[in-house]
Amino acid sequence: MAEQGIIGILLIAVLTQNVIFARFLGICPYLGVSKQLSTAFGMSAAVLFVMTLASALTYPIHVLILEPAGMDYLQTISFILVIAGLVQLVEIVMKKTARTLYGALGIFLPLITTNCAILGVAIINLNEKLDYLQAMVFTMGSAAGFGLALIIFSGIREALSVRSVPEAMRGAPIGLITAGILAMAFMGFAGLG
Repeated sequence: MAEQGIIGILLIAVLTQNVIFARFLGICPYLGVSKQLSTAFGMSAAVLFVMTLASALTYPIHVLILEPAGMDYLQTISFILVIAGLVQLVEIVMKKTARTLYGALGIFLPLITTNCAILGVAIINLNEKLDYLQAMVFTMGSAAGFGLALIIFSGIREALSVRSVPEAMRGAPIGLITAGILAMAFMGFAGLG
C-alpha cells in the first residue's frame, strides 16, 4: 500500500480495505449503534475525530520512542493507554470548551475507547510501513469508510424498521443479512486497489 499515491491510499482505506468489511474491525459499534441515522452520524464523527488524533499520536510514539529503544513489544499496550487517555482528555476539554460538540457526541466518546478499529488502524499504519502523511491519509480514509458503512447500514435498518419483515427475521437476523449483503457490495470495489 505504501507505493500507492495519496488518492490511491484514500480509496483503498474507504472502499477496498474498509475497516468493517475487509478488516473486520469495529463490528460492535457497527451493529450496536446503527439503529438510528442520527446516532450513526454522531458515532462516525466521533470515530473520525478520535481515530485521527490517536494515529497522529501513536505513530510518532512508536517511531521515535518504542522502535529506537527496542521496545516494539510494548506497542499494543502503549497504544491502548494513549487511546484511552486521549479519549478521556478530549472528553474533559470538550465538556469545558465546546459544550454543543460535547452534547452532540455525548455517549459516543466513551464508547470509542473500546472500539478496536481505532487501535487496529494505528497498528495497520505501522505494519504497512506507511510514512506519516500516508498514515494520516489512511487513517482519515479508514474513519470515512467506517462512517460510510455505518451510515448506509443505519439508513437501511431505519427503512427496514417500518417495513413488513417476517417475525422470525426482525432485529438481529435481518440486520446480519443486510450487513452481509453490504459487505458483498463493498467487495465489488476490490478491483480498484
